[in-house]
Amino acid sequence: MSQSIDENAVRPERGKAGPLKTAFVSLMILLLGIALIWLIFKTEPTATRKDTARETAMLVDVQTVSRGRYTATVEVMGQVVPARQITLGSRVAGEVINQADAFTPGRRVKEDVELLRIDPADYEAALLQRRSELQQAKADLELEKGQQAVARQEFELLGDDIEAVNDALILRKPQLEQAKARVAAAEAAVQQAELDLARTRIRAPFPAQVLSREVTLGSQVSAGQSLGRLVGTGQYWVEATVPLSKLRWLTFNADPDSPGSPVDLHHDTVWPVGQTREGRLTQLIGELDGNARMARVLITVEDPLALDQSAGKPPLILGAFVRAEIEGRPLEDVVRIERDWVRRNNTVWVMEERQLAIREVEIAFRDDEYAFIQAGLENGDQVITNDLASVVSGARLRLENERTEGGRNE
Repeated sequence: MSQSIDENAVRPERGKAGPLKTAFVSLMILLLGIALIWLIFKTEPTATRKDTARETAMLVDVQTVSRGRYTATVEVMGQVVPARQITLGSRVAGEVINQADAFTPGRRVKEDVELLRIDPADYEAALLQRRSELQQAKADLELEKGQQAVARQEFELLGDDIEAVNDALILRKPQLEQAKARVAAAEAAVQQAELDLARTRIRAPFPAQVLSREVTLGSQVSAGQSLGRLVGTGQYWVEATVPLSKLRWLTFNADPDSPGSPVDLHHDTVWPVGQTREGRLTQLIGELDGNARMARVLITVEDPLALDQSAGKPPLILGAFVRAEIEGRPLEDVVRIERDWVRRNNTVWVMEERQLAIREVEIAFRDDEYAFIQAGLENGDQVITNDLASVVSGARLRLENERTEGGRNE
């Protein structure tokens, strides 16, 4: 009984000490946390304004430019067309009895080479007949001359008893003129028969390439019928379209014998890399292209099939589209930069004293690769060539090869 009373007396004392201990531990944790926070803020590193400026300066690439004299190049697309083309036709009718091997599509023929021959039998017979008629007309003329001589003798015997107005009839002058006219007509008939006979041989009118053939051995042809198509091999044209705004940079010579502006022709993906053909700007066609509403010009290419040139020159193909670089007029006192360096609203980014300056420029000419600046840039200006994430006038800039004292890039 006494033992249980002693145990009950001890339990209330333990219950009083527990809350005090818990409060003490909590207080220590709170103080430790405050101390740690104070230590963190106390030891936090601080950045100076100089370091911040160095870290935020934008890295740029620049190109120093200068003014000079350049030649404008107008790049256009054009189609190869024949400069000389004919549809070969027959001027007489008959059967084709001979055909040259060269008269085949794709083959080349020389000038005056016989391509086809039409059966000449009918025309040879007609020529013999016309020659016989000419001989008869000449004989009749000689007879009439003899009769006129007899009439003159008779007239002289009659003396002055006949009026002068009848002299022409008495002397048979009208009959003589008729005989002469029949001779002239017979001679013309002979010439026509000779022409018809010669036209049975169809010849190439100039050095040409055969594009098509519409008849063959044994074909019956009529006068005016198409026999084939030929194109001259001496010259080809490249018919190109040029924007109206670039016409003023091209030179067209009024004298057709004077050489035009040089042109470099490229047939991308077809010709080997680096191979080009030379041409000359010949003529401005006085008509706009119906679809693109651009000016049409002609570029002349000599020896388009590379028959007389040194080996390695690629031949032109009719109907192909080629890229033409036309040499234009010279540009005086301009700055040439890559066209990608011209930014929005015709502005250029320039580095001035390590700061970004936005310059408005006046562009004299622009091609597919370069822009030629007439005003806005001067000798020694450093044009920024790379793109920037943010563009603000006066922003600090730095170059790749510049370093700070500590070894870091500015």
